[in-house]
Amino acid sequence: MKILKALMVTTAVSLALMAGTAHAENKKIALVVKALGIGFFEAANKGAQEAAKELGDVEIIYTGPTSTTAEGQIEVINSLVAQKVDAIAISANDKDALVPALKKAMDRGIKVISWDSGVAPEGRAMHLNPSSNPLIGNMIIKLAADHLPEGGDVAVLSASATATNQNTWIEEMKKVQGNYKGINVVATVYGDDLADKSYRETQGLIQSYPNLKAIIAPTSVGIVAAAQAVEDAGKVGQINVTGLGLPSEMAGHVKAGSSKSFAIWNPIDLGYSATMIAYDLIGGAEAKPGAELKMGRMGTVKLDENNEGAMADPFVYDASNVEEFAKIF
Repeated sequence: MKILKALMVTTAVSLALMAGTAHAENKKIALVVKALGIGFFEAANKGAQEAAKELGDVEIIYTGPTSTTAEGQIEVINSLVAQKVDAIAISANDKDALVPALKKAMDRGIKVISWDSGVAPEGRAMHLNPSSNPLIGNMIIKLAADHLPEGGDVAVLSASATATNQNTWIEEMKKVQGNYKGINVVATVYGDDLADKSYRETQGLIQSYPNLKAIIAPTSVGIVAAAQAVEDAGKVGQINVTGLGLPSEMAGHVKAGSSKSFAIWNPIDLGYSATMIAYDLIGGAEAKPGAELKMGRMGTVKLDENNEGAMADPFVYDASNVEEFAKIF
């Protein structure tokens, strides 16, 4: 009888220890980016790691394909499902193509959110926009118009043709184009967030449109490549490159004069906020219209009728402040 009781006590203690171990296991949050090796996303990962350290029981899996394709992201998603992560926070290369894989993830109990570049509603619980889409659309064309008092020809160098965020911002830009006298958008080309292709597309714009006055690149890869192409073509002072970029990557081009100003939100804050939201959902918060989800030091985000929310307004960088912020991201 004593032996039986001893076995029962030992079993109970073992089960308690096992339960405690399971309870103490870190929550795995995957930060899936459009492609590895892009400065914007590496900065976002810094924010995610900051959130994980603050939370204390989170492991960040920073991952993505080697090129900006939906197929590459689908492979990554399937791998994460097999790893049984707790949440996936993804910046999408294609809003529709990823849905089946992400629905599979949600069916397995994985919390799915999109950030930066969205997924169709059926493939995620919510989407975090880095800023208000109308504000971004207005900002990118205003940055060009501010230095063109008489108007002029402007071209757009986007990322991929299927990038949700890029397409949304360009549409919002077109809605307010009429507010800027004389601004004529002559073309939109796609560099697929590849530096070499973005550079070649810029060369093509310079050759095809001899009266080009500005290039708007709402992509951190494209804006750097475009600025370099303008410098190499000897067009500094004739063509202004603007859009969305990182201070650390654009400071030299602002100094060279190929870019007078550009804008961006803080990608560190964006990665931090996406991680905090994912953690809130893991903890039982519900993503629904009107809900306010926690973003740690960034406060809360309120969801609209499409389960979307915005983090912050974009901030403008120029010769007066870019060097200061280049030390940060």
